[in-house]
Amino acid sequence: MAQAAADEVFHALSNPTRRKVLERLSLGPATVSELAAPFDMQLPSFVQHLSVLEQSQLVTSSKRGRVRTYEIAPERFRVAEDWLAERRRLWEARLDRFDAYVKHLKEKESEP
Repeated sequence: MAQAAADEVFHALSNPTRRKVLERLSLGPATVSELAAPFDMQLPSFVQHLSVLEQSQLVTSSKRGRVRTYEIAPERFRVAEDWLAERRRLWEARLDRFDAYVKHLKEKESEP
């Protein structure tokens, strides 16, 4: 389950358009029209990006009349943070072991 969530989040974050939408939403909620305005693409194509973001649970939307408003769901970013933190922990442990090994080799070389 956690891997599937990470896959969805990283897939959503892999696209520069979606990252820019998230940057905009970090300033506050916005309508589809407001979000689409800076992009040179047809609205149906842009709405697909919003759909990916919503499916990954990085954003939520609400509809009032004919206007759909999106806002960021910051708690979902924890999935990416946790995955990256685990990778960092693993690599730091590997590098620490490598460092200890190199020091051991140097000590062994300096022995008479």
